[in-house]
Amino acid sequence: MFGVKISGMGSYLPLNEVSNADMEKIVDTTDEWITSRSGIKSRRFAAEDEASSDMAYKAALKALEKSGTKPEELDMIIVGTYTPDYNFPSTACILQGKLGAVNAWAYDVQAACSGFVFSLITASQFIKNGSCRKILIVGSDTCSRILDFEDRTTCVLFGDGAGAVVIEKCNEGEGIVDWVAGSDGTGADLIMMPAGGSKNPASHKTVDNREHFFKMNGKEVFKFSQRVLPDMIKTIMEKNSLTPDDIKIIIPHQANVRILESGAKKAGVPFEKFFLNLQKYGNTVAGTIPIAMEEAYEQGLFKKGDYVLLSGFGGGLTWGSILIKWA
Repeated sequence: MFGVKISGMGSYLPLNEVSNADMEKIVDTTDEWITSRSGIKSRRFAAEDEASSDMAYKAALKALEKSGTKPEELDMIIVGTYTPDYNFPSTACILQGKLGAVNAWAYDVQAACSGFVFSLITASQFIKNGSCRKILIVGSDTCSRILDFEDRTTCVLFGDGAGAVVIEKCNEGEGIVDWVAGSDGTGADLIMMPAGGSKNPASHKTVDNREHFFKMNGKEVFKFSQRVLPDMIKTIMEKNSLTPDDIKIIIPHQANVRILESGAKKAGVPFEKFFLNLQKYGNTVAGTIPIAMEEAYEQGLFKKGDYVLLSGFGGGLTWGSILIKWA
């Protein structure tokens, strides 16, 4: 038997930094309003010629380099995104072509803010059963393309970015130890883009009604997040007979500092164990966790042998946590 480890990480954030002061010029809002409700001070927006596959490519190159992996050594590529370059083909296939990963099969996972966690859980099974040796997982979202800049309650929360990891086998008892995940489709309408799919195809009417933008019921999503975040943290610790003292660091989906503070309190975990960078980048959806994980590692906040907990939650509704003993 063997485990599954992350052997390399990489991230990419666009150069265009958009502060809360900049947002004040775009929409009726203030720095105080944004900061007090979310903790966000700034975010990055992609350049006009940057799409999700472009950001994924730059993050992937770094992850491959750090893991010592050549593109042709990859057996699989999974991209978590809800802002693909196109409805089809998949962003993962576009990325595979850009990388020249000729031996990899590729596909997207659409689980919104849980996209990276779901992708990593899925990919790890192929390593564990021996059918794949090296897999690239990327979370990449270009949120600025779908934000409604007439909706001040949502457009100030999001940014663009990508994070990537390479996984491969390691010694038994190391790497990915366990995971929990769930979905609740009865809340599908709480976070959605109403038009552009087969249910409500694009038309003059849908464009005029601004139905091709991100929509969210913030109040209900806040309540959902406050419930599932502490529940999954407590569940995965109990399953593995761990206490908060055993966890070195928690890397959560970077959505809202109030959600994270509440989740930490309800889970009985010191908030100091939660790594935050949302103040700099906002909510980059599937990109938040891999971006934050690389940043925390580069800062020396965890090392080999430490327990690292990843926790994502978002549209679908979806949620999932992954417990890692860093290898």
